[in-house]
Parts: sequence; structure tokens; C-alpha cells
Amino acid sequence: MLVKFHSNATPDVVMLRDLAGYLLGIIGKRIGSRGVILHDEVGTAIDRLETVLKEDERIAYEHGAVYHPLSRTAEPSGMGLQSRALPFLDMLREARRKDADIIWSA
Repeated sequence: MLVKFHSNATPDVVMLRDLAGYLLGIIGKRIGSRGVILHDEVGTAIDRLETVLKEDERIAYEHGAVYHPLSRTAEPSGMGLQSRALPFLDMLREARRKDADIIWSA
């Protein structure tokens, strides 16, 4: 199932419900059929998400490349949390810049 994030400040961002629920949980929101991140909550949301992404990046760096037996390679996939969260983080940043709300619907 997909979740669509909409703001007057940016194009829509669409992602899988599991990822959307995880990212919303990080910023203190619960996924439902609909929701909103008010413009005065966006700064805190950015701070929380950036903190988690930095921690995730630190952990990935400490552990190095992980061997994946199916691909028989030690190369990282490049599709970590940072890559998946970047469109949402960009949306938050632009919403802050334009003092806009973000709404979502499932």
C-alpha cells in the first residue's frame, strides 16, 4: 500500500506504507488514513529525522560493507535509510522554507 505526502511547497512524495509509518514515527506522528505535519512542527521533524539518519549512517560506517550471500558481494546496496528518506526530508526542508504544511493520505 502507498502513502502520498502533499504540500503546496513541493511536488508530492509517494512511498510504501511501512517506510512512511517508520519515518512518521521518527518525527512523532502516527500513520493513519490521513494526517498533517503543521508548518510549526516541520523544524522539529527535520531535526529528529536528521538525527536518526546520522546515527544510521554512523552504524553503517562502523560495520562496513556487509556480505550478502545471495549477491555474493560485499558491496553495500546504496539503498539504506538515508536514500529512502531523502525525498521526504527534502519535502520537509522546502516546507519549512516556504512555511507550508504537509498532509498525507493512504
